[in-house]
Amino acid sequence: MAKKIQTLNIGASTVALAEYDAGSGGALTLVNYGVAPLAAPVDAGNADTILVPPLMQIMREKGIRPGKVAVSVSGQMAFLRPAAIAMAGGQDKFEQMVRYEIEQNIPFPLDEMVCDRQILGDTENGDKAVLIVAAKIEQIESVTNAVASAGFSPELVDVAPVALTNALRGIVGDGGACTVMLDIGAKTTSLVISEGEKIYNRSIPVAGNTITKEIAQALGCTLEEAEQIKRDSAYVSMGGVTEDADETLDRISKVCRAVLTRLNAEISRSINFYRSQQNGGMPQKLYLTGGSALLPQIDAFFADSLGIEVEFFNPFAYVSLSNSVDATALQTDSAVLGVTTGIAMHAAGNAPIAINLLPPSLIEQRAEVRKIPVVAVGAIAFAISSVCWLMSMNHSIEVVEAQNESIAGMDAELTSLKSKVDKAVKALGAQKVESDEMRKILSKRIAPVWQLDAVRDCLGDFLWIEKWEKGKITIRGWSDKISKSLGNNTAEDFVAENLRHRPNFVKADSVKIGALPPLGKDGCLQQFEVELEFQDTDGEGEQK
Repeated sequence: MAKKIQTLNIGASTVALAEYDAGSGGALTLVNYGVAPLAAPVDAGNADTILVPPLMQIMREKGIRPGKVAVSVSGQMAFLRPAAIAMAGGQDKFEQMVRYEIEQNIPFPLDEMVCDRQILGDTENGDKAVLIVAAKIEQIESVTNAVASAGFSPELVDVAPVALTNALRGIVGDGGACTVMLDIGAKTTSLVISEGEKIYNRSIPVAGNTITKEIAQALGCTLEEAEQIKRDSAYVSMGGVTEDADETLDRISKVCRAVLTRLNAEISRSINFYRSQQNGGMPQKLYLTGGSALLPQIDAFFADSLGIEVEFFNPFAYVSLSNSVDATALQTDSAVLGVTTGIAMHAAGNAPIAINLLPPSLIEQRAEVRKIPVVAVGAIAFAISSVCWLMSMNHSIEVVEAQNESIAGMDAELTSLKSKVDKAVKALGAQKVESDEMRKILSKRIAPVWQLDAVRDCLGDFLWIEKWEKGKITIRGWSDKISKSLGNNTAEDFVAENLRHRPNFVKADSVKIGALPPLGKDGCLQQFEVELEFQDTDGEGEQK
């Protein structure tokens, strides 16, 4: 029977929840997944308010029930340090040396950190190549507590760069060759160099948000407009004075190239550092992943600038898919799901690197829970042995009286145990009531996110929301794209028709469309105003 594995990857701008089945030999099958945006990067002070709403949104939309989950946090939350440590002196001496390496390389007191390490292999000098991973307990606990408040039970905590390395080594296989994994996210780019027993990681502060800011500055528009333009039209220029007949698109493509040129310089610097400090080889291949790695021509840009083979990392070319998974949508979403594959391999026991940063508080809590069945079995065994003893005793009056006294004492003990169990059950019921109330509150808080998603789904890829105020939504779109997409139809009719076909979200008879004056030269930017009313929520996160 296949083992069900739930995985959760928490990035800087998105959260991905995925369910896998692990069959015989650990073969994975993706059976369900969901991706939702984060309002802000998760940290120790905001994990509950930032992480829980999108998690509940995914569960509601995808029908996922919470259970045991393997979690991955971003590389920014952790410290990854390779080390070469001699085995001389035995295991105890080796562990002392590991602790010394942690104390020397981690800029925080050891009692504030949760740490783990793994031996990767032998170095050329005969030492052990060790990967040390550490994170602040406060940050990891804030994440696991938020995940638990959404109904999940965290079983392990991995780190995104390590999970990606596991996915690459375990699924694609590198034969020990030097490869680079480039995970281009919203806030940072995570670079991982993997070669045999060697591994090198670096977080580079040049990523998708950098491109968005540069586009906004070049076009004089808002960050929201720049982000929409980046998603709809941006691509990476391959050089030259003029590449695109459209002056605006040509400028955007050159902005993208300029930012990626800065990123390329940091990649080259990292490769040179790796080769000089770890005596590593020259990378033979670069794998691209992450939400911001979807820019057209980005692979050709890096192949040309780095002079190595470049390929988009798609673990689902190797991992099986359930019939319930939308393979078309996965072509885009695979860029943010690669980490979940690595976590699933870890949870299934097939990860080359098995790092676990589960905080001490959860480990202690799990140990206490495991004691409960032992106590129960002991009580049952005691009761059974007592009965057997009673049955084997002589039926004389003196023995019967002694037996009655023994039974009375056992009954008192069992009555006391029952009282404790009843008290625990009552406390659990109170916690469930409190948890249900919190879920209702959170569901109401994320209703605006569902409403925004519902409207955005009705705009196609050629319109965007400019303003949303007091039930009135201003929508804009470039005239040429509207004409190309709709022909003789108007954008107003297109949006109105889509909205009226969303009865689960919008009151169909409330939709009103009003034209607004066009903007720009020759009316190149069309705009109109939408008034509508949304269906009420029932407090449980479901639309009436």
